[in-house]
Amino acid sequence: MKVEIRIVPDRKEPAVVIEAAERTSEVEALAKALSGRPGGLLTGRQGERAVFFPPEEVLRFYGEQKLVKAQTGTGVWTVDQRLYELEEQLDRHTFVRISHSEIVNLKKVTGLDLSLTGTICMTLEGGTTVYVSRRYVKKIKEALDL
Repeated sequence: MKVEIRIVPDRKEPAVVIEAAERTSEVEALAKALSGRPGGLLTGRQGERAVFFPPEEVLRFYGEQKLVKAQTGTGVWTVDQRLYELEEQLDRHTFVRISHSEIVNLKKVTGLDLSLTGTICMTLEGGTTVYVSRRYVKKIKEALDL
């Protein structure tokens, strides 16, 4: 493996690009190791308490008061990533943006109400209800084969 370091004075934080002929398990493992998250886990915070959890446990990510929150079955946690970063990192077939400020785990959706004109009401595990923005309705219908 060839390793190259370039100094870019204007760069605010380090960035890594992996070039490979194909996507292999070795490339995936390298990307996970470089991403700084142990085993692909997310870090959530509640005050002074921090926990690690797999993305699969998250019902939804949403923006609130300029922070990004992750709602799981055990509570609501503040995460360090921005929504656009999470959208890039997470499995796009499982995690889908439903509005400007919300990403939902489709595997945690327990019901849909399609009767509303121009939007969709989703019920998540635990009874949480969220609404798909009109702008994202077509994308959601395609993702769910509706």
